[in-house]
Amino acid sequence: MGIITVLWEKWVEFRRDFYKITVSAMISPLMYLVIFGMGIQTTSHGEPYLHFLIPGIVSMATMTGSFSAICQNMSVQRLYEKALDQVMVSPTPLWQFILGQIIGGSLRGLYAGCIILFLTWPIRTDLIFNGLSILIMFLNGTVFSTIALVLSFLAKSYSDAPRFTSFIITPMSFLCNTFFSTEQMPAGFRQLISLLPLSQTSAMIRAIANEESPGIFGFLVLGVYLVVFGIISVVFIYKKKNL
Repeated sequence: MGIITVLWEKWVEFRRDFYKITVSAMISPLMYLVIFGMGIQTTSHGEPYLHFLIPGIVSMATMTGSFSAICQNMSVQRLYEKALDQVMVSPTPLWQFILGQIIGGSLRGLYAGCIILFLTWPIRTDLIFNGLSILIMFLNGTVFSTIALVLSFLAKSYSDAPRFTSFIITPMSFLCNTFFSTEQMPAGFRQLISLLPLSQTSAMIRAIANEESPGIFGFLVLGVYLVVFGIISVVFIYKKKNL
């Protein structure tokens, strides 16, 4: 019931701010598609650059959508509305509250990614997006929802959430196999960037789009991030409850 309650709260918020959420999910990715995909006429790996770019933009949209859905809202609820304190004294199991937040954020990220798929559908690219692509998008959303949850617990003020976006999300948006391949990076730095979750998500979705196998390594990397940050969020909230 705790999970359903949290998801219902997310659904009410989504219905209330539907137009704002939809437009904000469209603007930046659409600008990137127009500027980089159509404005810069080039090729990547022997294919039109747009074929490389679209899977990266879809992956990036799931990241930003899920992260923004959790980080700022949870920071405000924890610091100013004291909603987290109310959850701790309620009969709702804390793990259900955490899981509900993660699922709700990942669904928001999935929605943002599907918007990009809808916008790029009229473009004749012959790229393939199937159920496995959707699963990877959802998994990527759960990872960044969990990361956002941990960072919202660490936030000291309302202004920390935008800083987290500037320091973490924005660099990953440009470096993690979205606009250009990590293969072009220097050795060492390339391996480090390739271990970030967005790099693996972009690689897997791009492989599926080109009728290739995504492999299992990317799933393992995303799974590790999900488990590690999930444990951190559980430890944090239970430790706070016992203070």
